[in-house]
Amino acid sequence: MPKVKEAKPKYTTTAVAAPPTRCTPTEYLKRERAAETKSEYYDGEIVAMAGASRTHNLIVGNLVAALHRQLEGKPCEVYPSDMRVLIDKKRAYVYPDVVVVCGKPEFADGYTDILVNPTIVIEVLSPSTHRHDRVKKFGLYRQLESLQTYVMVDSESRHVTCIERSADGKTWTIEMLDKLQDVVRPQAIGCVLPLRRVYRQVQFAS
Repeated sequence: MPKVKEAKPKYTTTAVAAPPTRCTPTEYLKRERAAETKSEYYDGEIVAMAGASRTHNLIVGNLVAALHRQLEGKPCEVYPSDMRVLIDKKRAYVYPDVVVVCGKPEFADGYTDILVNPTIVIEVLSPSTHRHDRVKKFGLYRQLESLQTYVMVDSESRHVTCIERSADGKTWTIEMLDKLQDVVRPQAIGCVLPLRRVYRQVQFAS
């Protein structure tokens, strides 16, 4: 079967072309809860988000399905990309592609749409978000004391980076995987994510 060449979306999964808008966190949340589209917030700056590619959505679906199946019966919850996460120290509100929280989920206010204690965060990288997710977002996520694992999954090639916090919380270890037989093993939740499952139905352009 010939490989499918996926059309490039006319939009990206993070910032769109319009200039960022500045406002307070309260103003951002009021706007965001009434909006039909998503935006992230970085210390006063609103950054609009848009849709994602077929490959991106396939990978997210594969991850969520695998995590749900393995975490059934455990005190953990899995959220796809509509759950906001607050990094309070940096005044940032972001939408990870996949979030896992083990134990009681904690929220920023009376609404249950701003998680403050994620255990694992997974981002699916695209060409437009690669540097942003690898550098800026990890710099934000590592401020969260609850976070144990940060996983980045490339959507343009078979490559996964798993970053895990040490037991003493002071250092991080990095593991890179790129073979179909490789397995991501987030220690905090005791799950296994084989790359053959992560990339199920995904075809890369030759």
